[in-house]
Amino acid sequence: MRLLVARTGFGWLLAAGLVSLTGDWVMRVGLTYVVYELTGSTLASATALMASLVPQLVFGSLAGVYADRWDRRRTMVVTNLLLAAGLLPLLAVHDRHQVWIVYLVTAAQSALSQFFIAAEAAVIPQLVPAESLVAANALNGQARDVARLAGAALGGLTAALGGLPLLAVVDIASFTLAAALLLRLRTPARDHERGTRPHVLRDWADGARVAAASPALRVVLLFVVITGVGEAVMGSLMAPFVRDVLHADATRYGIIVAVQAGGGIAGGLVAAAVGHRWPPRRIAGWGAVAFGVVDLALFLYPLVVDAWWPAAVIILLAGLPGALAIAGLLTVFQRHTTDAYRGRVFGAANALQAGAMLAGATGAGLLGDRLGIVPVIAVQGAGYCLAGAIVLVLLRPGKEPAAGVTSTVDTRPHVRPMS
Repeated sequence: MRLLVARTGFGWLLAAGLVSLTGDWVMRVGLTYVVYELTGSTLASATALMASLVPQLVFGSLAGVYADRWDRRRTMVVTNLLLAAGLLPLLAVHDRHQVWIVYLVTAAQSALSQFFIAAEAAVIPQLVPAESLVAANALNGQARDVARLAGAALGGLTAALGGLPLLAVVDIASFTLAAALLLRLRTPARDHERGTRPHVLRDWADGARVAAASPALRVVLLFVVITGVGEAVMGSLMAPFVRDVLHADATRYGIIVAVQAGGGIAGGLVAAAVGHRWPPRRIAGWGAVAFGVVDLALFLYPLVVDAWWPAAVIILLAGLPGALAIAGLLTVFQRHTTDAYRGRVFGAANALQAGAMLAGATGAGLLGDRLGIVPVIAVQGAGYCLAGAIVLVLLRPGKEPAAGVTSTVDTRPHVRPMS
């Protein structure tokens, strides 16, 4: 509660994220339905997913450069307004021959959102004290789960009531309201912003050297790659798992998805309340291991029990370790980067995650039919166990300075005066 009412406006950042993410989930769920309804093709739905991942891979790292050079509050406000305007072409989509417009809009939205994501991740340590970072990251993750729960429920209803035009209007409204809320932020001035402009390639290289020079950040990036593959595998095969392995219908699939979001909400509350009591390294490592074990139980129990309801119970239990793992990992990242480099390092992680997810989605598509759903989807749980163990073994406790403070390489930002 102290974080939510702080004068810096962290509560406004949280509220803006909740509003815009709810609109995103309304659009994501509804758009999947509408595209399939227009085309009758699963390939068309998969193409829409690829259209969102490729820009993340291309622009994720680039966006981090600008997040470190531009005013972050202004970046988030302007990005939300551009995202709202970018949805207007969807109002012109009425039949299957215009689906290409959906792909272009999806790609443009994904590219723009990378600037918001990098700026948001970099601005949180400016808004909250260091000892409250775990709680702040947990609350931010909880807002995402609330948005997922509400948006997923509203997405299908919105699509049924008004189709793609109504989906676009709802998401436009959410971005506009989020921009208004972000105007209430009070971010401190950053000296390296004044009188400089980004030199993209040099600044990007500086960020890459900072990440490479820090053992802690190398571990974070490895964690992101391993779990990114698993998340894409699960995202691709969860619906087939529920249908063909659990023998459950669409209604029960919806229940499992809703329970998953509910578990994340509860886990976020616990993580925000008690996460500060343990080192972020231990929270991230043990949280990831526990999450992986629970997920392995979820994917393997149908080998001995023929029932769908244990899936709902198990996925609910996964909420707590999942929330702890993400909050802990974000805090490790934030504590091992200085403000001047945080956006670039986060952008690099975001791009690596997109590449890993593309690989995971491709592998799931190619191997799911050949090896079976259960052996392939179990990779997600095993990946989290491996990633958590890597954090616990390689991320030794110590007083390593934040990346960018000291290094054996020249990590000073290469900037030129404004002309």
